[in-house]
Amino acid sequence: MSNQLVKKKTDMQQMIQYKMKKIQEIQHSVELRKRNTEKEKSARNQLFTDLISSIERCQSELLKMMEEQQKAADKQAEDLIKELQQEITDLKKRNTELEQLSHTDDHLHLLQIYSSLYSHPHTKTEISIDTDVNVLPLQRALTQLKKTHKALNKQLSKTGLGWAPKYAVDVTLDPDTANPYLILSDDGKQVSLGDIEQDVPENPKRFDDCCVLAKQGFSSGRFYYEVQVKGKTGWTVGVARESINRKGGISPSPEDGLWSMVLINQRQYIACDNPAVAFSHRKTPEKVGLFVDYEEGLVSFYDVGSSSHIYSFTGQTFTEKLYPYFVPGLNDKGKNSNPLIISPVS
Repeated sequence: MSNQLVKKKTDMQQMIQYKMKKIQEIQHSVELRKRNTEKEKSARNQLFTDLISSIERCQSELLKMMEEQQKAADKQAEDLIKELQQEITDLKKRNTELEQLSHTDDHLHLLQIYSSLYSHPHTKTEISIDTDVNVLPLQRALTQLKKTHKALNKQLSKTGLGWAPKYAVDVTLDPDTANPYLILSDDGKQVSLGDIEQDVPENPKRFDDCCVLAKQGFSSGRFYYEVQVKGKTGWTVGVARESINRKGGISPSPEDGLWSMVLINQRQYIACDNPAVAFSHRKTPEKVGLFVDYEEGLVSFYDVGSSSHIYSFTGQTFTEKLYPYFVPGLNDKGKNSNPLIISPVS
């Protein structure tokens, strides 16, 4: 009995030490997260400050140009008015002289000044002020602003998935779950649809639908992996809970244990949420990143090439292991024969 008490006490102390170590690890993780958050906030604040500064500078230069154009137009109008007023004065003077000469009897003098009186004085015949604002400076300013925005966007994209390697997991396909028509590579990293049914052993894990799960399942924390979908016109990727229906058809919805995104006809995307969400993406991704935060109930999809977010399932409740889920899609007469490839996260 004494030995049992000593062992029990030792076990209890070890458990206490283990729990204390876990507390330290959590505190360290929280502290690290805070530092990373502050770092990211600072970087993004600087980028947005630069963008705002660029917009304000662009606005200031544009307004200054427009004011200078207006001043030039005002000066042009003022000079024209002065010239016209001078011409009016000259014409009135000439008119007065003509009026006086009309009453003179000195024909000799009239003949002497005839040519000067009847020659047309210099006058402006085409007088106009451009009332339209010159938009070329505006176009140049907007072009420059677009270049600045593109450059800043590029910088944001570089840091967009900078956190991903931290949560990257090594994922390999589980042949015991693969539909008999699916062909898996020897390294378990690629899957494509074959033309004939393969002779594989029957087991309760195997799907009747043309899909396959990864060997690795996750029941806590965060994880991230990437799938190459280059050259494909259709596919489905996501995560599935362990108890998902494997015999018969699968209902693609969170309620039935599947959080997935589908590509149809190379351009139409469907997030299999409830209700399903159909949308198009700016550019067809060549590689899709999947991030899961188990405790937060989050499943997010990213376009790795542009480091841009595609779609997220939020506010989910996970109670089972989650497994990466893959469907290479129908071959579509060879257009969709490329495999889905689990890629290393760089």
